[in-house]
Amino acid sequence: MATMRQIRSRIRVAKNIQQITKAMKLVAAARLRRAQDAVAAARPYSSSIRDVVKSVAMAAGTVRHPLLRHTKSADGKVGVLLVAGDRGLCGSYNTNATRSAMDLVRGIDPANVRMVCVGARGATFFRRRGYDVVAEYGVQAAGTTFARAQEVASVARNLFETGQVDTLHLVFTRFISAMTQRSEVITLFPLEAPEAEDAGVQANVEFEPSADEILETLLPRYVDALVYQALVESTASFFGAQMTSMSSATDNAGKMISTLTLSLNRARQATITKEISEIVGGAEALK
Repeated sequence: MATMRQIRSRIRVAKNIQQITKAMKLVAAARLRRAQDAVAAARPYSSSIRDVVKSVAMAAGTVRHPLLRHTKSADGKVGVLLVAGDRGLCGSYNTNATRSAMDLVRGIDPANVRMVCVGARGATFFRRRGYDVVAEYGVQAAGTTFARAQEVASVARNLFETGQVDTLHLVFTRFISAMTQRSEVITLFPLEAPEAEDAGVQANVEFEPSADEILETLLPRYVDALVYQALVESTASFFGAQMTSMSSATDNAGKMISTLTLSLNRARQATITKEISEIVGGAEALK
């Protein structure tokens, strides 16, 4: 059985942990509010530009562009842009993102996979398993900038344009709420045509300027917008997961402190009872 000194030491440790987790929860909550605003601002634009680019690409018909090619090499090279976190203490956020990326490349020779990682956790995970991480970027905790998204998108786009990969997938965590985040995989390239039911709507389209010029301008912006959305969604998801995780940790620390305090009181009461019994026994022996 633990002594009172040991129990007091455990209580002090638990209180220190509770203070840390509570502070991390408050910081994550403050940053989550800003991240949610960024997500709300990014979603309409990225959704609209994705629909426009798909429609233009389909209506353009025979227009050729490096980002629209569907050719495949003999070894089937795959590119993955993974957005994870730099740090832990965020529940299953990093685990879910890396698991989704791993499921995507499972069964493919690591030599045929090219990884672009945002977040040290994802890069470390795949490097240890022998995958080629061609680029790694840190997470901007203070807020993702569009310039960073353009930098990441440029590297990913170059992999596809130069033929280093045949397909390029984006793995990120979509923010649903502070309690719920969902890991998602979308194919950035090659660009897919719109659904069949939408084909008739874009059957007769005239381009001014030419479709080549329009796509030359739209496609890089399309990639930048989707990557930026993935970054802000993942940032919000990280802070949501961290806030929830630290809230649970704070509550658990409180329960542990209550349990240890009860154990300390029982140990102290047992010691007092023992001392009283010894005093009474000694007094009886002197009679």
